[in-house]
Amino acid sequence: MTLQQLKYIIMIAETGSITMAAERLFIAQPSLSKSVAELEKEMGITIFNRSNRGVYLSEEGTKFLSYARQIVEQAELLESEYKAAPPPNRAFAVSSQHYAFVVNAFVELVREYGRDKYEFTLRELKTAEIIEDVRTHRSDIGVLFLSKFNREVIRHILQNEELKFEKLFTAKPHVFVSRSNPLVGRKKVTLDDLKSFPRLTYDQGVKNSFYFAEELHITAESPKNITVSDRATLFNLLIGLDGYTISSGILSSDLNGSNIVSIPLESDETMEIGYIITTDRPMNELTHRYLEHLKEYIANYSV
Repeated sequence: MTLQQLKYIIMIAETGSITMAAERLFIAQPSLSKSVAELEKEMGITIFNRSNRGVYLSEEGTKFLSYARQIVEQAELLESEYKAAPPPNRAFAVSSQHYAFVVNAFVELVREYGRDKYEFTLRELKTAEIIEDVRTHRSDIGVLFLSKFNREVIRHILQNEELKFEKLFTAKPHVFVSRSNPLVGRKKVTLDDLKSFPRLTYDQGVKNSFYFAEELHITAESPKNITVSDRATLFNLLIGLDGYTISSGILSSDLNGSNIVSIPLESDETMEIGYIITTDRPMNELTHRYLEHLKEYIANYSV
């Protein structure tokens, strides 16, 4: 049984004539008669009774026609929904730790594809959530960092989740402070220099392991600690409370204004910042393009 055969049955029932139905369907009458006979044989029923005036539905045929109409109507709904539909929206999602350069590259991607329909998503998340987003394909790519402190643990988790880490760049640690902070003007600062200032870190939720922290030297002694959940709050507290946070040193004046200053931190650690993707599917075009924008933006900085 085919959809075309069901359409034949409907047309014959509406016209009451195989000859007239054939004309409207633009097929030869013998071909139409053969198709109906094959369908009747396949279903094991007589759909039409024949008479000198033409054909009419049998009792079985009347019931069969009601099912045929339902099937054809549903098929037409599918065609109207998809066959004539416009091209699907371009879709891309990235999950990341709290990095301005991730946002800058995202902005460039949106500008590039802004004339087309699209559905883009940018999520700044906790480290464990980034891994889960990429593992479940909720995001195409995740951005996070590795260090001597967390590398073994994070890589083990990624391997178990069938994810891989690709390095983008290695950054020496810096501290972000407000332009009015007493430390501004120094060529570099030490962890001891920071002890009198509030340390700002990002909340990691229920998986609040030191290995998931977004900041280096998370186990270093600090008498003043404030945990936040978003980047805007963190920067506001850097300015309002003369706090600091440890990061890559890459700042965006477009996004963060000119009130935040980056100062090198004396440290034997480095931040290997990269992206994670799944190993079971290739990257799509938008992910490749996003990475190109990311690399172009990073290339403008000496880190």
